[in-house]
Amino acid sequence: METDADTLAAPCDDRAGRASTPPEEAGALLRLLACGGALRPRQTLLEQAGNATAALAAGRSAWRACGLTAPQIASLSGAAPAGEAATLDWLQAPRHHMIGWHHPDYPPLLRRIDRPPLALFVAGDPSLLWHPAVAIVGSRRPTAGGRDTAAAFSRALARSGFAVASGMAAGIDTAAHQGCLDVGGATVAVLGTGPDVPYPRGNTALHARIVETGAVVSEHLPGTGPHKAHFPTRNRILAGLGLGTVVVEAALRSGALITARLAAESGREVFAVPGSIHNPMARGCHRLIRDGAALVEGVDEVIAALAPMAAKLAGDLRRRLGALEQAPHAPTSDGHAGITPPQPPGLADSCDDLDHKKLWVALGHDPTGMDELVERSGLTAAQVSSMLLLMELDGRVTVQHGRYFRSH
Repeated sequence: METDADTLAAPCDDRAGRASTPPEEAGALLRLLACGGALRPRQTLLEQAGNATAALAAGRSAWRACGLTAPQIASLSGAAPAGEAATLDWLQAPRHHMIGWHHPDYPPLLRRIDRPPLALFVAGDPSLLWHPAVAIVGSRRPTAGGRDTAAAFSRALARSGFAVASGMAAGIDTAAHQGCLDVGGATVAVLGTGPDVPYPRGNTALHARIVETGAVVSEHLPGTGPHKAHFPTRNRILAGLGLGTVVVEAALRSGALITARLAAESGREVFAVPGSIHNPMARGCHRLIRDGAALVEGVDEVIAALAPMAAKLAGDLRRRLGALEQAPHAPTSDGHAGITPPQPPGLADSCDDLDHKKLWVALGHDPTGMDELVERSGLTAAQVSSMLLLMELDGRVTVQHGRYFRSH
């Protein structure tokens, strides 16, 4: 089944890699993070002030009016929090970002979960957090078949235009990320460490590859090492960024089942791949199925189920792009030009440019698959998918069963 997500490429406009948060704004947001306590009062403060700098300058009376407690107010009034200088240094490097709750580029799906992070640290392309994504999770010690299934699902989802999100853990997570990367897809890794701390260490090379072509996301300050309590809580972010969660293999007690539960509580679809009754790594999936998760044997079932949410997210994307096209250089509420979220290359360009002409020539009146269009045009899969989105929205291209052809 075809969805709007099928034509949404991994945004790779390098403008996203050049944006940065001004140090004063970043420092103020770090203070709001460090003061801890209840989340909602700090969200309210940011919403009313418009940005973190103004929120910090508002003073004690405004802080109290927003519901901040005495310990929170004392923290905001005190010395700079530990790690602030190191974090500000980290943010100065290319492709390093911090996105606050108040920022228009904060991922829309993540706003809908319980306890959304006040800020996200992103290494890589932050616009991918707006991309329709599917989370793939499972055992750290999967069977060979489970690892192959995760990679196959990931490759197929990537070819269909979805990003693949996972937690970069050993086993199923690693297979999902690698499967997506192997076909040039967009992948998002959600860490329980700082965004610059690969875990496990064996995934250091994978971490670097995802930073280069995808996005690594964390709610923890750069430099934060692995702590047992961080991994279950990071699962809410992983579940929240995805339109749905696919569990490939999982024991009865596993982090994958936590992610699945959090996804269901956030109103997202949960899918489970069944396995042998003799495989202990399949028992968690079987429990999920008994509890109401959708049993899936192929990626087409996942795509069909997620079509309505993918269409809604594509509409949000289109409206955000429209706002950016009307004021492409207008500063955001925190005083800078923003990360220009999902603005795939060529999307705002004229359809008469050379790349669009190459793709138009590659298209015919017979349905043609994505791989063949990439080969014919000489463009990247990301460029082709981005331009196909524009052509489809303009009524120039029709999509049927993952194949594209001219509408006239």
